[in-house]
Amino acid sequence: RAVLLTSTMVHGAGPDNPVPMPEDSEVRPEAGPGLVGDWVEIEDLACRARRAHPGLSVTVVRPAPLVGPGLDTALTRHFAAPRLLTVRGREQRWQFCHVEDLAGALEHVVVHGVEGRGGALAVGCEGALEQAEAEEIAGLRRFDVPANLAFGATQRLHSAGLTPASAAELKFLVYPCVVDCATLRESGWRPAYDNAGALQALLDARSGKSALVGRNVGRKEVTITAASAAGAAAAVIGTAAAMRRLRKRRGR
Repeated sequence: RAVLLTSTMVHGAGPDNPVPMPEDSEVRPEAGPGLVGDWVEIEDLACRARRAHPGLSVTVVRPAPLVGPGLDTALTRHFAAPRLLTVRGREQRWQFCHVEDLAGALEHVVVHGVEGRGGALAVGCEGALEQAEAEEIAGLRRFDVPANLAFGATQRLHSAGLTPASAAELKFLVYPCVVDCATLRESGWRPAYDNAGALQALLDARSGKSALVGRNVGRKEVTITAASAAGAAAAVIGTAAAMRRLRKRRGR
């Protein structure tokens, strides 16, 4: 028996996603290279292995976005920024998975032989946090921008190598991807963390760290940027500065 670890992100994030999605929902991420594409590819190989080797059992375990000590991801950097970027007219819903809950779920799957629907199951906190709840816990305000500005600027910066996150990855920070962990719940497993507790764990792990435009930066840089913003979001100022830097680089 094999247990394959991927992510709920294989379902894709979108403004019209139901909250929650059934864990056997279609796998439909953004096309193109990247970690999510790798997960989709390895899941496809797992499906082929099941068909080619009827005696082989492959269970795909898909955790929600992970939080916990030592993690440095687009998600953790999102909550280390001076403001939380949101897309105008859309409300984000947040679902997390603490690494300790993931470890417990993997043990449960192996010990109890849990297979999942269609050979796949989700792991995460029950339900989802609304954007306003996440802002209150994080002590951060949102910065609302049109979708074309958010995704267009992000993709240009990513293409120029100035920010690690692509526009496709940004979707998971502004659109919901919440999955019902029905199989584990029905098998008797429960997470130790709820979404509020998991978000607090993320914030505790990121304490003293700051990020702008998806990059880790020093506290002094954030302070200077925020002070010069004159009430605008520091994220937008950081984007403008990065674009100026790009133009100067091209002019050399």
